[in-house]
Amino acid sequence: MIDLRSDTITRPAEAMRQAMARAEVGDDVLGDDPTVHALEARTCEVLGKEAAVYMPSGTMTNQAAIRTWTEPGDEIVLEACAHSYFYESGGPAALSGVMCRLIEGRRGVFTAEQVRSSLRPKNEHFPRTKVVCIENTHNRGGGTVWPVARMAEVAAAAREAGLGVHLDGARLWNAAVASGTSEAEYARHADSVSVCFSKGLGAPVGSALAGSAAFIARARRFRKMFGGGMRQAGIVAAGALYALEHHRGRLAEDHAHARRLAEGLAGMPGVDLDPATVETNIVVFGVVGRPAAEVVAAVAEQGVRVLATGPQMIRAVTHLDVSAEDIEGALAAFASVFGG
Repeated sequence: MIDLRSDTITRPAEAMRQAMARAEVGDDVLGDDPTVHALEARTCEVLGKEAAVYMPSGTMTNQAAIRTWTEPGDEIVLEACAHSYFYESGGPAALSGVMCRLIEGRRGVFTAEQVRSSLRPKNEHFPRTKVVCIENTHNRGGGTVWPVARMAEVAAAAREAGLGVHLDGARLWNAAVASGTSEAEYARHADSVSVCFSKGLGAPVGSALAGSAAFIARARRFRKMFGGGMRQAGIVAAGALYALEHHRGRLAEDHAHARRLAEGLAGMPGVDLDPATVETNIVVFGVVGRPAAEVVAAVAEQGVRVLATGPQMIRAVTHLDVSAEDIEGALAAFASVFGG
């Protein structure tokens, strides 16, 4: 089976398993796990931040960040299809009691002027806006990379208004490789940053939230409150640390595979796709004249797994476990289904 449903489905390679097996461990909630400490310290180095905290998932790092920035009744500003709003089970409302002020971006990217236009007057009738959230790369935008100059403009607009900036960088590694801009340069324009080790980097578990020492100290309380305090977490942190050190550079392969997949799909009848929109490892395309779910089921019978993300939309994601030969196999399956 060629599995293109997500880059979360990767399995740890033997070298990563060995690193996990040899990991020194301790009680992380009590601050005693040396491997977690090493992962957090290395994350800070890569992102140029003062402190970091390891958590089980990117949903938790995003939601802990939102709770750290806000109090119930406040408001956050984010793009209308942002992961924190669209895919995290209503977390802002349930966990932080905040409202979401949505901006309609272009493939997930919005402007400084849109931020300024979204801000409410300072008046007791309105919620208090606390933070602007940016997602880079943008999942539902199709793996869109934010230009660092645009991010700097949005951050400046936020700070003019006295707001914080949170970067959902679950796939920041992909953005860095695709743009040639370092993770630290992107992170410089954000006050808090969430990064994921279990997507493109291929670790089995975990994300980290980074920021100032004071911010992370407060975030640790919410990690505990949300049930994310882990004990001998060094076993899984070792996998994340291995991924951070060994798997960032190879993301260019995933991007090349995604471009090849997009170019092949674009020529098939019944496919609506501009390959120029594929910037990283996510390929989102429309299907014409039949439901996406029908196409997904048909290619599954040919040995290829993808996801329907709308009535006429399909997503395919390349990753560590997908080879160039797999891409050709996937294209053959789609050609069989589409008759291309």
